Amino acid sequence: MSNTKILIIDDEEDMLESCSRLLRRKNYQCITTDNPAQALEMVSSEKPDLVLTDLKMPGKGGLEILREVKKLDPSILVIVFTGFATISAAVEIMKEGAFDFVTKPFSSDQLIMTVERALNQRRLEQENKSLRSQIKTTYGLDKIIGQSLSMQKVFDMIRKVAKTDANILIYGESGTGKELTARSIHLNSNRRDESFVPVDCVALSENLLESELFGHEKGAFTGAHMAKPGLFELADKGTFFLDEIGKMNITIQAKLLRILQERQVRRVGGSTLIDVDFRVLSSTNLDLNKSISDGTFVEDLFWRLNVITIEMPPLRERKEDIQLLVNHFVSIFSKKSHKNIKGVSEEAMEILKKYNWPGNIRELQNVVERATSLTETDYITPVDLQEHLVDGVDSGGYRKDLPFKEAKNRWLESFEKKYFTDLIKESSGNISRAAQKAGIDRKTIYRIMKKHGLDIPS
Repeated sequence: MSNTKILIIDDEEDMLESCSRLLRRKNYQCITTDNPAQALEMVSSEKPDLVLTDLKMPGKGGLEILREVKKLDPSILVIVFTGFATISAAVEIMKEGAFDFVTKPFSSDQLIMTVERALNQRRLEQENKSLRSQIKTTYGLDKIIGQSLSMQKVFDMIRKVAKTDANILIYGESGTGKELTARSIHLNSNRRDESFVPVDCVALSENLLESELFGHEKGAFTGAHMAKPGLFELADKGTFFLDEIGKMNITIQAKLLRILQERQVRRVGGSTLIDVDFRVLSSTNLDLNKSISDGTFVEDLFWRLNVITIEMPPLRERKEDIQLLVNHFVSIFSKKSHKNIKGVSEEAMEILKKYNWPGNIRELQNVVERATSLTETDYITPVDLQEHLVDGVDSGGYRKDLPFKEAKNRWLESFEKKYFTDLIKESSGNISRAAQKAGIDRKTIYRIMKKHGLDIPS
């Protein structure tokens, strides 16, 4: 029997017996009471996952129980049985926070379907709560999110080296979070109250990079109308981060090596040596040993920079972190787009977990931002994902004998048709309720039903 606990409240013994017998067949734990006055004591003592209550009972009615359950524990979902399925009653029940209502008499399938939908939503909400908690746990390392073994090793290394002054070289593919790791080291170091100065070694040309790094005196070159301190000076007492150091010009590499040895810098066009004290963090996606062999990287500089090495794992090697990252990004972009997206459907999450992510976390972030912008429901579904992602779906979901686009279109059509067929059935043909459950408007439902030739309730 599962650990899922359901409390059933009804003043009719036959109803209690039939509901509990049906739900126990599905391996749910059932506790029952025909005394509404005792129901709240049972909620406090038994801590059920779901409450089923009749609306009309002597003494305390279903609406009063619903309100009090929500005060005790808002996470407990409540389904209301009613023999009075008027529009006003339904609206009042839903306004008070019920997950759904079921009209008496109801079929076994209808009850099971409603209960399973409620429990599935509770599971998703609990997962999201747990994931948000895990995000807060790891957030102390400056936005680096992960619970995988490989990321725990990164966190452990950061904690060990952050308070030292050792230079650190961070290896990793593009998009794996090398700069976030560097910032995290700085924020957990003894230099955290001083400057963190990042430099993109790819973005700046040789002449511009030299001027930016070393600064220049007035008149040092055409356009130098005033003296300007370089980034090395600005990083004094703080942390200097060289992003993609492997692509730095070899002439600048030699000058950087001299500064690291002597801890002094001379501005372009100047003669005065300026003392500097900074820690150097650098990153690369290249094999620097090969670059040394090729003559494109100074070996002595490599040994200066590579006192300690941290390797950032690619996303394909830490797929257990995907759900954590996805929920984090959904939360961010849902707020930015002024939506109330609750998460990602199981089908869509399965697709995201199977994809290989050549662009790593940066690509995942882009995909989630796009899906969040496009979705018309409360959850991101496969319909909201790009074509190349759907290619990772299990073969049971699509036909491999068809060209990609046709296979994908057929798969999506099949998913859409089944989703809305089930939705209308669960909503007993009530389009307004169906629209509310799906998180879309009535017009969209009518359009999709017409598209798939589904019967539109009169």
